[in-house]
Amino acid sequence: MNDKDEAQENRLRRELPAEVPAQVPRAEVAEQVSEPRLTGRQRLAQGLWPPRVSRAQLIVALLLFGLGFGLAVQVASNSDGDSALRGARQEDLVRILDELDDRTQRLEDEKRDLEEQRDELENSSDQAEEARKQRVEKERQLGILAGTVAAQGPGITMTIEDTKGTVEAHMLLDAVQELRAAGAEAIQVNGVRVVAGTYLTESGESVSVDGNKINAPYRFKVIGKPQDLEPALNIPGGVVQMLEKEQATVTVARSDKIVVDALRVAKRPDYARSSSP
Repeated sequence: MNDKDEAQENRLRRELPAEVPAQVPRAEVAEQVSEPRLTGRQRLAQGLWPPRVSRAQLIVALLLFGLGFGLAVQVASNSDGDSALRGARQEDLVRILDELDDRTQRLEDEKRDLEEQRDELENSSDQAEEARKQRVEKERQLGILAGTVAAQGPGITMTIEDTKGTVEAHMLLDAVQELRAAGAEAIQVNGVRVVAGTYLTESGESVSVDGNKINAPYRFKVIGKPQDLEPALNIPGGVVQMLEKEQATVTVARSDKIVVDALRVAKRPDYARSSSP
């Protein structure tokens, strides 16, 4: 370089301003100073700890821990038991088997006792139910005989036409007695129920049954076996023949269903009481 070029370069340096270094923001400078640069391993550790666990995740973790602990205890117990049996003597194993057999026998005995108790309870229940049914049936039968309940069944209907007015109370009573002897279970005469204490009397030109006046024609509704009732009335010298001699007309008809629905009020005895406990 010659003197001329050097003088020109010096002149240019004097005319140009001095180079100003780049200004860095104070916030960035402070941040760079306060927070040193972290490595990748440090950033990974900060992301994993402290852990951010939700309530549901915590409950699931506790349940899994409990389940695992229980399984571990059970496995340890089984292992201990197996180890104890493997290490036991022959006499101890025989004693254990005897104890198991005794326990099994006791359980079988208890099972048999319980089954016997169950059978006894079932039998007693069946007996109680059977006794109740028999009691109900007995009450029904007694109610039919006493005339306090209605009855129906096979039987006959006997109608006595008395246009001459010659039929008397004792003739109708004979008919009732003959029917009872033939097996009649329920009798009704012109709407009046006939019972064990029924009586018939003359009431002017008509007849009274237990104080209830009835008029001809006299209609008997009788429940019983028709094959026995009808022949009993038609025997020679029997009820039908006697009434026909008095110029009355008697007709007897069998039926599969006779309804006796006239009822009597149950009368409570004044003095008699049941002797059963």
